[in-house]
Amino acid sequence: MVPMNLEISTDPQRLDIDLIHRCLSESAYWAIGRPREVVQRSFDNSLCFGAYIDGQPAGFARVVTDYATFGWLADVFVLEAYRGQGVGKALVQAVQAHPDLQAVRLLLATKDAHGLYVQYGFEPVAPDRYMQRPKLTP
Repeated sequence: MVPMNLEISTDPQRLDIDLIHRCLSESAYWAIGRPREVVQRSFDNSLCFGAYIDGQPAGFARVVTDYATFGWLADVFVLEAYRGQGVGKALVQAVQAHPDLQAVRLLLATKDAHGLYVQYGFEPVAPDRYMQRPKLTP
């Protein structure tokens, strides 16, 4: 059950970058050790979604997008104290409902949350179609 006092906002002024940096760099398997300046630059170049319960941060997600054809859903997490309360679902719903993302094909990568994303229309992609260029600098 989603808390009645849950709010999702895309206002960048409300984001607690220090908290988000700590969560990503210390706890998120995909971002361990990510420097704060990299987190800030990722915020500056993404559409960020903050989840708040009683005005306090509860979760986060961001979409890297051109607002026309493509978007990458990234860095989705819910603070441990709020897990199991529907905050992650509310974040994904907010991303799906955002008016600037309606014509955008969204992709994401996950190691352990496939069940969440399938509920919102995400489906596996053909593994032989996608390629990557690893980052050039460490």
